[in-house]
Amino acid sequence: MRLTRYTDYAMRVLLYLGRQPDRLCSIAEIARAYGISQNHLMKVINDLVNAGWLASTRGRAGGIRLAQPAEQISLGAVIRHTEADFDLVGCGSCIIAPACGLTLALDEAMEAFLAVLDRQTLADVLARRGDFLPLLHPAGDAA
Repeated sequence: MRLTRYTDYAMRVLLYLGRQPDRLCSIAEIARAYGISQNHLMKVINDLVNAGWLASTRGRAGGIRLAQPAEQISLGAVIRHTEADFDLVGCGSCIIAPACGLTLALDEAMEAFLAVLDRQTLADVLARRGDFLPLLHPAGDAA
């Protein structure tokens, strides 16, 4: 399975904001930090705000931040939200699908994959390997 770029960007945003929970960050800042398109991030961030994981403040001094503690953000929930399709193989269009044991095995594997992510929070992954902010593009450093 390969997660979409949309999910990748959603996780990057959450990680960035989770590393700096006490301040508002701009979309432009996050885009510069990762060297990715601000336009792509805008759609992802709007979706995360609407889903309740991010809070946004409009205006000159505005920005985005986590809407809840990192300990309450389940990776499994975020990935289920951002991914549209969990079919590992196009079994739905296969003529032997009703009698094929592979479909059940793949479904079980996907459930196991998501179960691992359900046990992980944003706080868990932020605590694992140290501070990644110094690895980002200097233009993304906090002012």
